Order: sequence, then structure tokens, then C-alpha cells
Amino acid sequence: MTNVDTVDTTKLWAMIKDIRFGMFTANHGNGQLRSRPMTTLNGNRDRGAVLWFFMSRSGDPVADLQAAPEVNVAYADPGNDTYVSVSGKAGVVEDVGRKRELWSALAQAWFPGGPEDPDLALVAVAVADAEYWDMKTNKAEQLFKIARAAVTGAPPTDLVEHGRVRMGRQSGR
Repeated sequence: MTNVDTVDTTKLWAMIKDIRFGMFTANHGNGQLRSRPMTTLNGNRDRGAVLWFFMSRSGDPVADLQAAPEVNVAYADPGNDTYVSVSGKAGVVEDVGRKRELWSALAQAWFPGGPEDPDLALVAVAVADAEYWDMKTNKAEQLFKIARAAVTGAPPTDLVEHGRVRMGRQSGR
């Protein structure tokens, strides 16, 4: 397993760019964690240290993140054996111009009032820390290495690239 600790977001964006939905997890008012599928709105020019989402101002997710802004967004692409966990602080951003830039036909289905819809909240997640796992071998090679490990008793090696992207030291790790 390779372990990389970096501030370069290139690998992170390469892994999540084609994953349509992330599981957005926030601390609900009752103290439980709640995850919901959300569409990440970032385009090619938005691949820095912020994830963008549209949410309903009247819904639980916005209320949750306003009470406790620390969130997690998890991405999985089992077909390519890539998995990403992003932690950061979320907040509502009042920027109708940015809403227009990120607007799509899919958003229109949820917010018929368009980018100016009063229920439309633009949510930014400032990425503090991201961890990823990227399988580097095909399925047959993975199975072979796992079978060999079962026979030898030595854990499999070189199956996955595991790394971390830290945007700042505020993550406490």
C-alpha cells in the first residue's frame, strides 16, 4: 500500500470527477450522523479546495450544517475500485452569480424558480482533509494476491494506493 500525504488536489479530482453523487454526511440535530446523496456541482475550473452543492434551504441538510458545519462527503466508484472520503466545513454562500454559473437542467427540476429561487441554497464545503483508496491492480491480480496472502499468512501488498490530501492543519491530524 502506498501512502501519500500531499496538498496537490490533482489526484483527488481525477478520482471524483466522474462520480455523479457523493454521500453528504452531517450531524443531525438529534446527535446522529445522517448521509444523503448529493450532486457535486464542480466543473473543470472548480477543482480546488471547495466542493459545491445545491440544497433546499427548508430541508434538514442545511439546518444540520448550520448547527454543526463539520461534514463529510464520501465518493465510491466500485467499477474502478476508487474510494474517496472528504472532510471539511460547510456553509451557505449567498452568491446568485455563482448559482447561475453552476446551474443545470437537473437543478431546474428541484428548484423551478431558477438560480434566484428563494429556497435554493448554495453550499460550499471547504475541504480540510481528503483520504483516498485507488486499486492499482485488476480484479484477477487482486484475487491472486489475496489468495496468496491466505496461503502464506502475509498480508497482500501493492493492491491499493492510499493517500491523503490535507488542505490545512485544522483537521487536527
